[in-house]
Amino acid sequence: MTLLPELPAYAWALLVCAGFFVGISKTALPGISTISIAIFAALMPAKESTGALLVLLIVGDVFALLAYRRHADRKALIRLIPAVAAGLLLGVLFLWLADDSGVQRVIGVVLLLVVAVTLWQRYRSPKEPSDRAALASRIGYGALGGFTTMVANAGGPVMSMYFVAARFPVKAFLGTAAWFFAIVNLAKLPFSIGLGLITPGGLLVDLVLIPGLIVGAFVGRWIANRIKQELFDGIVLVLTVLGAVYLIL
Repeated sequence: MTLLPELPAYAWALLVCAGFFVGISKTALPGISTISIAIFAALMPAKESTGALLVLLIVGDVFALLAYRRHADRKALIRLIPAVAAGLLLGVLFLWLADDSGVQRVIGVVLLLVVAVTLWQRYRSPKEPSDRAALASRIGYGALGGFTTMVANAGGPVMSMYFVAARFPVKAFLGTAAWFFAIVNLAKLPFSIGLGLITPGGLLVDLVLIPGLIVGAFVGRWIANRIKQELFDGIVLVLTVLGAVYLIL
């Protein structure tokens, strides 16, 4: 008897693709992680998929830090801590009380609203935001990012929108995101274990998928060294919208 879930060959192929996309998301295109979320949620029970994907994301964080650890905006990270911590705790409470149904749709709707607000803010005023607007943006995105990453590992698209709205250059974007999610995902680990989200079977699935993640991380690094800022921002926005629509449907 094996602890690995009994899945058809096509399901394993999709999970390998999900691992590959996690690697790319950590070193090049954060929004693409929503595809991995969707694949895991479609093939595993929602809460168990959250735990299995979290461990895979932590492995991906190692590669992101190796690549971009020197490019982070540390002041931006420190300023995000209070709002993100509040969002994480709210997410823990939500997971404790909620069942699997409806969680994905709620997050999908939230992501679409985040994209809309980000685009409105960005194209309404090309200038730097005021201190008050920057504070409101930091609190809103930070709390929402903490909540969505705890509930469904969907904080990547939310925080991508924050970094896009704040006009981070590509390397600063990836470096700040690398440190942000390395810290946040490790902080989530004890809660996920306590809530029973991480299982032996899920850990074995992660072990199978790590080689694909490593390949994706190197492919992502190749992309990041060649992509232009405008194209990078556009791809992040499009991937976030597509992932949100999938979660809703």
